[in-house]
Amino acid sequence: MPTIYAIKPTFQNLLRPLVISLAKLGVTANQITIAALLLSSATGLVLMFSDAQAAAFLSLPLVLFVRMALNAIDGMLAREHGMKSPLGAILNELCDVLSDTALYLPFALLPNVYPWLIVLLVIASILSEMTGVIAVQIGASRRYDGPMGKSDRAFVFGTAGLVLGFGIQPDVWLNGLFALMLALTVLTIINRARQALKELVS
Repeated sequence: MPTIYAIKPTFQNLLRPLVISLAKLGVTANQITIAALLLSSATGLVLMFSDAQAAAFLSLPLVLFVRMALNAIDGMLAREHGMKSPLGAILNELCDVLSDTALYLPFALLPNVYPWLIVLLVIASILSEMTGVIAVQIGASRRYDGPMGKSDRAFVFGTAGLVLGFGIQPDVWLNGLFALMLALTVLTIINRARQALKELVS
């Protein structure tokens, strides 16, 4: 199924000159991974303690974009500059789900938003990434199938943050959006599992 993840190669090509410069400066992939987590955690705390002021959510699209760039940069440093390591692989997966949790849980504090819906969505998001990793455990490749992968979630949450930041009140439309995301995330879990199993028999 189509996913925003498909544009990753083009995005990486744009970042490659920066990655080369960072490697020359001695910046490591793990440092970039940790920086992305710290940025996400700090932003999540700001959103959480902003008394649900919608204007604070205007920062979310920019932070999500920067985080996406950092995620691409750490992978390129690891693959293209000899920085792959077991610790890096662990940090990459753990920091991704921790960052998602920090950035998305504050939506549960918005008025008229069902907190349980956000919690379920965050749990489902973690399970979708776990499913992608489990694929490696059974001998398939790391699965990034959609329709609601990490990049897709970031796009939708970032757009929602932008809309809220411009003063649109959270209401039924936002719960409907999150319910749709939850359904698509469950479909993503199923799709990743199916594609991993399909890969093993092909």
